[in-house]
Amino acid sequence: MSSTVSYWILNSTRNSIATLQGGRRLYSRYVSNRNKLKWRLFSRVPPTLNSSPCGGFTLIKAYRHTSTEEDDFHLQLSPEQINEALRAGESAHKILDLESRVPNSVLRFESNQLAANSPVEDRRGVASCLQTNGLMFGIFDGHGGHACAQAVSERLFYYVAVSLMSHQTLEHMEGAMESMKPLLPILHWLKHPGDSIYKDVTSVHLDHLRVYWQELLDLHMEMGLSIEEALMYSFQRLDSDISLEIQAPLEDEVTRNLSLQVAFSGATACMAHVDGIHLHVANAGDCRAILGVQEDNGMWSCLPLTRDHNAWNQAELSRLKREHPESEDRTIIMEDRLLGVLIPCRAFGDVQLKWSKELQRSVLERGFNTEALNIYQFTPPHYYTPPYLTAEPEVTYHRLRPQDKFLVLASDGLWDMLSNEDVVRLVVGHLTEADQHKTDLAQRPANLGLMQSLLLQRKASGLHEADQNAATRLIRHAIGNNEYGEMEAERLAAMLTLPEDLARMYRDDITVTVVYFNSESIGAYYKGG
Repeated sequence: MSSTVSYWILNSTRNSIATLQGGRRLYSRYVSNRNKLKWRLFSRVPPTLNSSPCGGFTLIKAYRHTSTEEDDFHLQLSPEQINEALRAGESAHKILDLESRVPNSVLRFESNQLAANSPVEDRRGVASCLQTNGLMFGIFDGHGGHACAQAVSERLFYYVAVSLMSHQTLEHMEGAMESMKPLLPILHWLKHPGDSIYKDVTSVHLDHLRVYWQELLDLHMEMGLSIEEALMYSFQRLDSDISLEIQAPLEDEVTRNLSLQVAFSGATACMAHVDGIHLHVANAGDCRAILGVQEDNGMWSCLPLTRDHNAWNQAELSRLKREHPESEDRTIIMEDRLLGVLIPCRAFGDVQLKWSKELQRSVLERGFNTEALNIYQFTPPHYYTPPYLTAEPEVTYHRLRPQDKFLVLASDGLWDMLSNEDVVRLVVGHLTEADQHKTDLAQRPANLGLMQSLLLQRKASGLHEADQNAATRLIRHAIGNNEYGEMEAERLAAMLTLPEDLARMYRDDITVTVVYFNSESIGAYYKGG
């Protein structure tokens, strides 16, 4: 493969970065053509270290690529190597019916993730509620490090599940805690967010979850909250707990440091709760959820279930202006960012945009090694009437119909590259190819010699093996398509082999989950079956 692509990417990035050095901070004016870093602030570190750049208030130090040698990285990837890189994060699961008499409305899900940051800042999770009905799917997009996204991905589903429990179930939970007996299982993880870095602080997290269910018990509601209320309260309560955990006196140093990192990094979140034909989506930030719909005439369409919470959302801009004095109308959003620094206008964590200046100082002056933890005492200009940021989600309800075929949830790394319509078209193409493959296998005689010959022909012609995972197909096209929507092999290889310190300049972490619905079981709900 030609090295022209690699040379152009490397040098165009170097030539596009202008910096203003001031004290300990490095402010980047660079904005990629197809992607924007969420935080404008970068940490400046000694050039002897080696890692990758990420957003401001970062937990992982950011570095620039300074080499001028074109052979620093190699773009000669075979189709097999490209597939291996793209499919490394794949996950798929077929949903089994909880009761044989009641088929589940979800058939299966497919998921994948491709990192740009090192370590990756996105998280994903899928779990079923064991004490209530429903499946939960979540995408969590971190910025300023991965700590907040990790914490939210591990904890949010528990808050939602507890919110939906009946009064009787909550009493059982509280009784077990008081008598030091094992708790009732709350979740069954089908896709866990990953190895927890918070094992040492889970007791603190459980304590706060318990306080939450004690407050729910005090409400004396027999059937628990509605799903809309559960989603709304859970987002805001978890964000409040994240803030309070670092304000409370904690003796354990590990717990204090992790709590600080979670609070001072941030995460947007989009989660779906599916119970029979009832689909609820809660979104805070710029992750997104869409439905792929096939009408009776066979035509496909896209039904958006979320709105991005950013400066391009006029309703969000109006909300921010209502919540702050008129004198701040021109400074709340600057250069399409909240206070000039953050793209999403709703997020967990990010206490720099929620706490008063005095509270930030009092917490950070409590003996933390803020330099080692990469916590910066930075206050944006025009910071007068906090909080400017909220984790309150926008909740959407949709009654599933037989024509609703699939749901796609993804971090903004996908939507920066592909439109809603592109995503539906690609998933439909994936399903069509899968159906055609099954038909070919059923019609073709089982001749091993013929099969081997076809595989050899395919390999010789340079065709890659079709992706078995729709999320992988979406990621492949997100980073491999040119401006005309055509797949370019050189572009795909170049985007996969960018050095860690350049990758984030051209793409974001991409995390995708595709949920397929069971049209027959959904139809049965309407027929009373």
